[in-house]
Amino acid sequence: MDSNQQNALKAAAAKAAIKEVPENTIVGVGTGSTVNFFIDELIAIRDRIQAAVSSSKASTARLKAGGIEVIALNDAGPLSVYVDGADEVTRQLAMIKGGGAALTREKIVAGASQRFVCVADASKLVPVLGKFPLPVEVIPMARSFVARELVKLGGHPEWRMRDDKAVVTDNGNWILDVHGLSIENPPLLETEINQIPGVVTNGIFARRGADVLLLATADGVQRITR
Repeated sequence: MDSNQQNALKAAAAKAAIKEVPENTIVGVGTGSTVNFFIDELIAIRDRIQAAVSSSKASTARLKAGGIEVIALNDAGPLSVYVDGADEVTRQLAMIKGGGAALTREKIVAGASQRFVCVADASKLVPVLGKFPLPVEVIPMARSFVARELVKLGGHPEWRMRDDKAVVTDNGNWILDVHGLSIENPPLLETEINQIPGVVTNGIFARRGADVLLLATADGVQRITR
């Protein structure tokens, strides 16, 4: 699949997601390339929503540029819907997220939302999570310790770097990308990794997985639910 085809699928999933947004609500908005298409669709109906809660500085900037008010989660209360993408997703609606380093805020907003709508193209659907390296956000002083603990779990962690500098999350932390995992029991591993001291959170979204998956394929957008 070339990039133009993939972008067309992402756009189709984003367009379908607008139908999942109630009138006159505050919308939780995730981060990433597919979500960018959703934000563009959301801007077109901005008069039908109250505001948005964003999971990243990048999404906040895009929303504000489109004329959508962005408010803090603390001021919003429970959200009716959260729309976000995934790096991998199963038909059981467990996901790996965090390729864009926004996993902690994404997990918080997802947890505060009544419904989580995942938008993805068909390339993201997998039978078992783990081919995509699992992001783990860590407090900087704990990086080496957490990496050693992740090795004990069978993973091969790599410190995420860009231009020879550590990638820093919006929370001021670092990311370890864990290769070599086959995640047969996502909720269990999610909990186990989160118990390692120094881990902020990891990119398995299973304990609070998606409620709806809008999967864009060459034959149209499939709506998969729990």
